[in-house]
Amino acid sequence: MINLAIFASGTGSNAENLIRHFEKHEHIRIGLVLCNCAGAPVLKRVKKLGVPTHVFNKADFYRSDAVLKKLQEYHIQYIVLAGFLWLMPENLLAAFPQRIINIHPALLPKYGGKGMYGIHVHRAVIANAEKETGITIHQVDAEYDHGKILFQAQCAVDSNDTPESIVAKVHALEYWYFPEIVEKWIGF
Repeated sequence: MINLAIFASGTGSNAENLIRHFEKHEHIRIGLVLCNCAGAPVLKRVKKLGVPTHVFNKADFYRSDAVLKKLQEYHIQYIVLAGFLWLMPENLLAAFPQRIINIHPALLPKYGGKGMYGIHVHRAVIANAEKETGITIHQVDAEYDHGKILFQAQCAVDSNDTPESIVAKVHALEYWYFPEIVEKWIGF
């Protein structure tokens, strides 16, 4: 069985979607959800689904091997970032080469980088009168939203769209494609 870990910082809708998708999978399971915010809604959401969680702080993440040791304890082989806002540290990148992916709510390379997440991305899309937006699933490297692109899906941006209506369109793409792309990335 291949064990995945999910890193999340917020509500956890993508984490829940992935957990539900893989809960009866023959070869892949979500073994651990890690979060950098003790009060994040993702923790309650995941607890209801019976997946172990681990909360960590910046010192654990950037100045020690505490998070790496937790991943090793759970025999994690792949990492999926689902709404996780911190740059991955070198020790995790080295321990999981080409085995960390992220989902981003825009068509990279547009609207990526530090500070470009969630509603901020969608406001920028509207402000620049883009005709389309979407999602990007990419490998993670030492820069924000920079690694090799594995998959993109688009949706139209209409003249009457708001950042909130784009959220709904982008979430629909995320929920539809993310589990399937994770499976393909792992090789199933």
